[in-house]
This record gives sequence, structure tokens and C-alpha cells, in this order.
Amino acid sequence: MLVDRHQIENFLYREARLMDSHAYDEWFALWTDDALYWIPSNDDDIDPQRHVSIVYENKPRIEDRITRLKSGAAFAQDPRSRVSRVIANVEIEEGENGDVLVHSTFNLTALRRSRMDTFAGHVTHTLRPEGNSFRIAYKKVILINNDEVINNLTFLV
Repeated sequence: MLVDRHQIENFLYREARLMDSHAYDEWFALWTDDALYWIPSNDDDIDPQRHVSIVYENKPRIEDRITRLKSGAAFAQDPRSRVSRVIANVEIEEGENGDVLVHSTFNLTALRRSRMDTFAGHVTHTLRPEGNSFRIAYKKVILINNDEVINNLTFLV
């Protein structure tokens, strides 16, 4: 598959829109069966097998997260946070086995119960071409404040 910047950026923007609009099923459908979603805590490159992470989930665990968010039993999201994110500084590299490695930055603003929080960070996606689009095989989100107290990070990052 011939990949261009426009295709990659559109994929990232679509993922952001799905997360911001709480379109959980559509977001979940973007992931490969062997997916890994990781948000490190306290250090950017800790061993997630030996240290606590904010999120370290394979596809079944991502599905559990989606099920909980959709159930109405995620009290930290009742009412749901209103979120908006901006994706920027997209860099594209050739990955292994035909995958595409994408680096980007983001700023995310969340509002819930009159409290507004801002999150920022760097994201690495490994995208696997499928048809004329992609699926997410790997996503690592490095929050710039991952070594600080973080309030209510129960929405999708």
C-alpha cells in the first residue's frame, strides 16, 4: 500500500474524533487483534511487566474498558467528560513488516462538572495497512505529566 501523509493524518484525526465523541465501538474497531495500548506512568520507558502503567492493555482489555465506559457504571464518567483534542507534529516512518510508524503530539482539554483539565503528550502509533485504510497495532501515549498526580483519566486518551 502506498502511504501518504494525508492518509495518515486523516486516520489520526478520525481516531481523535471517535474518542472525543465517545464513539467507543467505532474506536474499538480501529484496533488489530494483536493490539497493545500503553500509557506509561512515572517514566516514559518503564518495563510495563514490572511497573505500574496508567494503561497497559491488549485487545480484550481494551474491550473491557469500552464495555465499562458504555455500561453507565463508570461513575468517574457520569456525566461524561466533554473532550477535545488537537493532533500535531505528525512524523511518518516505515515500520517493520509493512507497518507504518507514526509519531505525533497532542493537546487534550477535558471538561467535567465545571472542572477543566488539559493534557498534552506524545503518541507513537504502529499502523497496519488494511484495504485503503489502517488499523492500530500499537499505541503508546506519553503524557508530559506522567510522573505527577493526574485527576480522572477515565476517558479515552
